[in-house]
Amino acid sequence: MSERALLRRIRVWLVVFVVCLVLSGLTAFPLVHELRWAEGLLTSSASPFPEHLPALTEWITRVRAGLDEADAKYPFVLYGTDWLAFAHLVIAVAFLGPYRDPVRNIWVIEFGMIACAGIVPLALICGPVRDIPFWWTVIDMSFGIIGVIPLLVVRRMIKRLEATGAAPVAAPA
Repeated sequence: MSERALLRRIRVWLVVFVVCLVLSGLTAFPLVHELRWAEGLLTSSASPFPEHLPALTEWITRVRAGLDEADAKYPFVLYGTDWLAFAHLVIAVAFLGPYRDPVRNIWVIEFGMIACAGIVPLALICGPVRDIPFWWTVIDMSFGIIGVIPLLVVRRMIKRLEATGAAPVAAPA
């Protein structure tokens, strides 16, 4: 594979990863509305979830009630999720470095891999402390496990690009 084709593949993987990070961050802003919407879908008369996945329906209802109460009485608590959203957006910006010069900025990819790995112990420790059902903890851990896959692919491609000794091709502005 040519250096140019390899660089293009690296950039496509990075764009997909960054889009997912941004979407994940943006969904943390409107949590109260999202949970009301999700609960409405789960509990509608046409929904099979209450019958087939009652634990999911009960959990979403509990979370929605908690967010509604926090929003009504203690809205400043939800400020923490705003910072969570902002952190996702800031981390996404960091991936512009590898997009522009993957070899020189491979450390950002490795940082992302470490962050993905850190999700697993965080979920396993904080999940029980915060009374999160284990099955939801598994869902949370899956973000790190799934998130590391494109980063592993990108890292491998960057190492191949580095081995060619090719000079970086400037990213379009």
